[in-house]
Amino acid sequence: MTTRRRFLSILAGGAILPALGTSARAAVSSWKGVVLGANAQIILDHPQADRLIATAVAEINRLENIFSLHRSDSQLSRLNSAGKLADPAFEMIELLSLSARINRRTNGAFDPSIQPLWELYAEQVSAGKNPTQAQITDRLTRTGWQHIRFGTDEIRFARAGMALTLNGIAQGFIADKVTALLRRNGVENVMVNTGEIMGAGHAPDGQDWQIHLGSRTAHSITLNNRAVATSAPLGTSFDQNGKLGHILDPRTGHPGAKHAQVSVVARTAAEADGLSTAFCLMTQAEIDSAKGDTTVYL
Repeated sequence: MTTRRRFLSILAGGAILPALGTSARAAVSSWKGVVLGANAQIILDHPQADRLIATAVAEINRLENIFSLHRSDSQLSRLNSAGKLADPAFEMIELLSLSARINRRTNGAFDPSIQPLWELYAEQVSAGKNPTQAQITDRLTRTGWQHIRFGTDEIRFARAGMALTLNGIAQGFIADKVTALLRRNGVENVMVNTGEIMGAGHAPDGQDWQIHLGSRTAHSITLNNRAVATSAPLGTSFDQNGKLGHILDPRTGHPGAKHAQVSVVARTAAEADGLSTAFCLMTQAEIDSAKGDTTVYL
């Protein structure tokens, strides 16, 4: 079973490079790696690119130490293990605040407290079974954004057995933070792909950054100081047959995808990331009510 973000990085990664001429390509510096389990890439054109890329990679590592579910000593892992976290990083509070706004904006379709339910599906399907309604109902008692308490001094869960996943928004957030860091260091034109894509300025050929949204859609877009994120419910499935999609509706506890793929273009990659996840679970009318100044491709 692959992860959703690996699937998205294939769709985005193959299209992230603009169609450059030979001379333009020669000026491009790039880095490839992995961010929160997703194939990642940074592309920039700057005379001090090596130093700046090293700075960006250090920032990625610092942020993964906050948000990763797979690092046992990350702030998120420690919060999930203990049910509380003292003196959280500013970025953790910033991202939880953004998550709260998107939760309200989508009427609960976006809810990072879904992690206990996600774990139930993963455990049961790996054992060759589907979760029962009784199990789902029980896990739902351990979820609910309204039970998350956070402030600058402490984050804590108001109910036992809760856990957070920030995988539906942290990739975009990291793209924003890395882009902002590079811009502060004098980089005007850069693309940061962490599974979600932020395109600042323009590509080395002088045109806007060109992105193809993936195999499920014919849409191609351009980015100039804008970001794009894509969610595809069956891009990852719990089961071997690829029928049980990984995006669970936190309001019902069941897979509830209404769209095969959703792409959102927004001012920030974090906003695009969170909304693309939620919009998979929402009707067209609900999306139109919540999308604000974003552009949505279904």
